[in-house]
Amino acid sequence: MHDIIRQLEEKRRRARLGGGEDRIETQHKKGKLTARERLELLLDPESFEEWDMFVEHRCTDFGMEKQTIPGDGVVTGYGTINGRTVFVYSQDFTVFGGSLSEPHAEKICKIMDQAMKVGAPVIGLNDSGGARIQEGVASLAGYAEVFQRNVMASGVVPQVSVVMGPCAGGAVYSPAMTDFIFMVRDTSYMFVTGPEVVKTVTHEDVTHEELGGAGPHTTKSGVADRAFDNDAEALLSLRRFMDFLPANNREKPPVRPTPDAPDRTEPSLDTLVPDNPNTPYDIKELIGKVVDEGDFFELQPDYAANMVIGFGRLEGSTIGVVANQPMVLAGCLDIACSIKAARFVRFCDCFNIPIVTFVDVPGFLPGTAQEHGGIIKHGAKLLYAFAEATVPKVTVITRKAYGGAYDVMSSKHLRGDVNFAWPSAEIAVMGPKGAVEIIFRSESGDADKIAARTEEYRKTFANPFIAGHRGYIDDVIMPHNTRARLCRSLRMLRNKKLDNPWKKHGNIPL
Repeated sequence: MHDIIRQLEEKRRRARLGGGEDRIETQHKKGKLTARERLELLLDPESFEEWDMFVEHRCTDFGMEKQTIPGDGVVTGYGTINGRTVFVYSQDFTVFGGSLSEPHAEKICKIMDQAMKVGAPVIGLNDSGGARIQEGVASLAGYAEVFQRNVMASGVVPQVSVVMGPCAGGAVYSPAMTDFIFMVRDTSYMFVTGPEVVKTVTHEDVTHEELGGAGPHTTKSGVADRAFDNDAEALLSLRRFMDFLPANNREKPPVRPTPDAPDRTEPSLDTLVPDNPNTPYDIKELIGKVVDEGDFFELQPDYAANMVIGFGRLEGSTIGVVANQPMVLAGCLDIACSIKAARFVRFCDCFNIPIVTFVDVPGFLPGTAQEHGGIIKHGAKLLYAFAEATVPKVTVITRKAYGGAYDVMSSKHLRGDVNFAWPSAEIAVMGPKGAVEIIFRSESGDADKIAARTEEYRKTFANPFIAGHRGYIDDVIMPHNTRARLCRSLRMLRNKKLDNPWKKHGNIPL
């Protein structure tokens, strides 16, 4: 018995040591925490229950039978974040470069299976050199097993990936299928093919950071949702982020007590929209002044910035916010922002999170780049997402809502539950000047007549009343009352039930 206990303690010691003191020191020199240090920072103190600490690889090729470390390069188990259960895996770069072996994959699959059974989120901390080459196809099969579980868990439990080191080749597709991806600046990167292969095939000379660092993925590709300066900031931000999410698709969003009164008025909003319809303003000011305590967790802030998405709370309960940003491209819809918002809307719908939409959209961005890039199909993704969503949907039109973009942005016609407009709202097929130039083309040579016609069109359509007459707008509200009216509407919608027709699944225009 004493022998077994000694063996047990020795195996535990070796597992906790990972690749050894030298490799741990190297990890620290790179500004990175170890797999276990990351879990200590992420989870509540003393809450982590580790599984499969004694698992070792089964490979006997290339002398691998002489190199075994308990845990085999990934720490798995469950714990709590602010008292709520989450399942986690943390890849250990000090053990075989965090490379994925067959048992390594089995450990990840095991906690994902359990997470789906009990209805708890899955968080993956990725820091891996990729598939373990010595195992060949067995490691590739391991990746595919993880991918399959990512797909099965999608829409069942939230899945979050934090890329905290290398993530290359086939390894990128597991984070890609999770709901959110966070990265760490300067120490993490993701790409399908590395700089060496790129140089050989396309003759481009590019660094790891330029090819797949946090910068490119948060500004150009839209692959990552947020980037943080170091491991600690990423993990502490993740703790805050998880507080917004329900544990699974059968639960309502978490509610947290707030001292912020639901009927709080915000007089400054009455002057937010400038008198000149062509002058921009910051929609984030509106969001910050409406949500509880100004607490708004924005996603993808540096990508497709003409659309703002993220999580806030009203009366303590999580909401998803989708808003046009007049400060960027005048708030036009384009390919990138349509995809960004559509995926976010679908996440909210999966997990019973009400959607609040702030609309100031002059239309779709014109140009050959957009048309040839497929704006028709990509714009339809956002339309599809809003139309399909059955969660409570409340929309506020602050200023422009022109053309098809009016329809797309959670209009009454897409089963919007409550649709408000500010007095400054302009709901029309297009802007007054463009409309007049088409309707009165024959008078285009007479500047005075065109100016008079433009003013006539503005008085007729550049207001919320035509839509109000039709019942497409439920009420015209004063901006300072926006928070109170949103809170009241969402309270009324709390027990909303709406089902889509039965189908295996729809065919979203991918």
